[in-house]
Amino acid sequence: MWFLWAMLAAISAALVIVLTKAGLKNVDSSVAFAIQSVLILTITWSVVCYQGNLTMLKEMDTKAWIFLLSAGVFTTLSTLFSYKALSMGPASYVVTIERTSLVIAIVLSIIFLKEKITWQLIVGASVMVAGAVLIALSDPGE
Repeated sequence: MWFLWAMLAAISAALVIVLTKAGLKNVDSSVAFAIQSVLILTITWSVVCYQGNLTMLKEMDTKAWIFLLSAGVFTTLSTLFSYKALSMGPASYVVTIERTSLVIAIVLSIIFLKEKITWQLIVGASVMVAGAVLIALSDPGE
């Protein structure tokens, strides 16, 4: 079931890139993200309330708060940086370089979460890096 949710996330992320790039033509990247953030905030808290999970806030320990708030800061920074890059470059190139975050996440997961290294993981990450380098070194035409 996780695979279905991951595919839905990938499709949604792809739509975000294309729609954001289209919307950034005459809009500052920070303003664009601020507009989208209002929707993100409204929709996610609506889902939390609808699911009846609001009481979980009281049950969370300090460590979880620190991790989640830190992730929120980096989510915000990542999106601001991504939108700025999208406002300046072609979406296909920006997203390719931005998605090398997958390889960085793999390395960090191995180091900090003690996830297992497999040959498939190494080959897959290598292919991702090679693809990003290949695209980055090609002519964007823009």
